[in-house]
Amino acid sequence: MAPAVTTLAADAPALSAANTGFMLICSALVMLMTPALAFFYGGMVRVKSTLNMLMMSFISLGIVTVLWVLYGFSVAFGTDIGSVVGWSTDYLGLSGIGVTELWDGYTIPVYVFAVFQLMFAVLTPALISGALADRVKFTAWALFVTLWVTVVYFPVAHWVWGAGGWLFEMGVIDFAGGTAVHINAGAAALGVILVIGKRVGFKKDPMRPHSLPLVMLGAGLLWFGWFGFNAGSWLGNDDGVGAVMFVNTQVATGAAMLAWLAYEKLRHGAFTTLGAASGAVAGLVAITPAGGSCSPLGALAIGAIAGLVCALAVGLKYRFGYDDSLDVVGVHLVGGVIGSLLVGLFATGGVQSDAKGLFYGGGLEQLGKQAVGVGAVLAYSLVVSALLALAIDRTMGMRVDEDDEVSGIDQVEHAETAYDFSGAGGGASGRKPEAPAPATAENPRSKNQKVDA
Repeated sequence: MAPAVTTLAADAPALSAANTGFMLICSALVMLMTPALAFFYGGMVRVKSTLNMLMMSFISLGIVTVLWVLYGFSVAFGTDIGSVVGWSTDYLGLSGIGVTELWDGYTIPVYVFAVFQLMFAVLTPALISGALADRVKFTAWALFVTLWVTVVYFPVAHWVWGAGGWLFEMGVIDFAGGTAVHINAGAAALGVILVIGKRVGFKKDPMRPHSLPLVMLGAGLLWFGWFGFNAGSWLGNDDGVGAVMFVNTQVATGAAMLAWLAYEKLRHGAFTTLGAASGAVAGLVAITPAGGSCSPLGALAIGAIAGLVCALAVGLKYRFGYDDSLDVVGVHLVGGVIGSLLVGLFATGGVQSDAKGLFYGGGLEQLGKQAVGVGAVLAYSLVVSALLALAIDRTMGMRVDEDDEVSGIDQVEHAETAYDFSGAGGGASGRKPEAPAPATAENPRSKNQKVDA
């Protein structure tokens, strides 16, 4: 993510219509990622939890948008205070920003930068929801999102991308959100599930995805939206860095998908659609922090490593007994860690910055910086998220009742079901079906006999 920089008045850039239009398109693409995530997660749960899973993503569009306008943009990207948070009264309510006022050092308006960053803030808590499927009260989830973005996401975004943020000043490279988005969300997911516990029937009852076509649709839309997420994070299109990031996004994602599928075939004997979708997302996650600093060959290696390691990591929940419903920890936390650390190996020094990784003669310095960034964000998000979940659980209760969980959270929390099997198109005619005719020599089919298609 390109940070704000201070420029002299004589060197101040002029507003670029091309870059402004490009960034508005990228913002719309990132917005699309939240509904895409809803479909991706919604297809992975059982029928009785589909709507709740969709709503846990969609509600973030409302809550985080309002908070971002009121104070979130100020905390994340305002004037630095102690290298920990930002604060600018002009950003409160976005009320003190001129229509043509430019983001410092760039050719796009502050409003455009603010709305682009808003879409990142919306998506990040939605990522957490996949780990909590089937069992969390919707009101408790809405409160958690409100508190979490306030005390975790907004400050961490400042650490990583804000001018004066301590990780930014240290030189930690995170092009588009490996630490601030994916490690942040994955660690939060782990912290919450350690507090709220397992689903009823975990490791006993089948909990297979109810709609793999929805999963594939969501994954495809995520892949599409991710080009805005990654390429747009350079905040312009003048020097080719965004183009490199675009290429690296595609390369890493393809490599990760193939690596995951190869692992599945060797381990389980089949290439699954769920594996293809999960592998693609693992590659997208891993290249997010690294794609602006590596070559396409480096992106290929990063994607392949992420696809293999994340495929291995999703099985850890069964070994260690934590119920990460939709593999947020295994894909987003692990993938974010992989991508962030591999910057320290594959950074060429010739794309977004002159920082070089170990494989390009840079020694271990950048790897050490990346490790500090990974560890700091992981630890902070894990601990604070667990404390927030614990506080909510002790006051209003975080989980639905066991009977409600078993019967279906959609009916309990939303008074709806995703599919109406009894209505029009469901096969019901509203009258009692006629009894089947008895089998005769002329009509050999009986109700117990199979009818060929």
